[in-house]
Amino acid sequence: MSGPALVPPCTGWKEDLPGPCDSTLLQPTLGNQTPNHQDEVYLEISRSAMAYRGVISALALLYLIWVLSDLPWMINHTDPTDIESVFLLVFMYVLYSWSIIILFRADLSPPRDLPIRFNRARHKIYAYNFKHQWWNPFDKGKVVPVSYDWSQVRAERWSQTSPLPNGVIFKWGVTLSIVAPGTNNVIDRFPLVTMGADQYAWAYICTYMQQGPSALPPPGEPKDHDDVLWCEFALRLAPRVVWPAEMDLESTTAP
Repeated sequence: MSGPALVPPCTGWKEDLPGPCDSTLLQPTLGNQTPNHQDEVYLEISRSAMAYRGVISALALLYLIWVLSDLPWMINHTDPTDIESVFLLVFMYVLYSWSIIILFRADLSPPRDLPIRFNRARHKIYAYNFKHQWWNPFDKGKVVPVSYDWSQVRAERWSQTSPLPNGVIFKWGVTLSIVAPGTNNVIDRFPLVTMGADQYAWAYICTYMQQGPSALPPPGEPKDHDDVLWCEFALRLAPRVVWPAEMDLESTTAP
């Protein structure tokens, strides 16, 4: 296998996928996902900030309940005249509070969807990206929409393993890398799909951009990312998707 073409390659790089104008031998499919929108002008696919929204918030809530229930016992068993013990108690609960806020923010701050639009008429890509500092409990994060020419887009397949006490977590996906025109130098990166259809999703997008929707299997019923079930409390509290007005118009229309 040849090495990575892009400078630098993505973390966990496994292979470079076909370029935006190259043919692909893979079956174009999004797996069990359906596009948010698909017609002759543009394709919009959904991305999730994490696999299971609400799980982290539920764990954070249980953690908070445990911390609060343990607080009276800790106070009663701490000698107020012992400065070292008092400092240790305060430090522990500052650390608890920091971690709980981080868990809640990680689940509730990202928007309900992080869509990417591929405008076939304009030969451009529009990504609704979300940036945040995970370690900062005061950082709510912010949406950073970006737009690039389709010719600048490259795709890389990656995989990573993370060790755990009783095993490992194996993750994989496809990253979209944006290169400076005429070079392989990466100027921006963002995920296309994680632990989903992977290279087949990239084949789906390339087929759409090269041949149009008629070359793809008929899509299923699109899912509105604002159509949230009553029990999906994390998504209900998450911000709605709001594209900048000018980019919203440009990304959904022909020149």
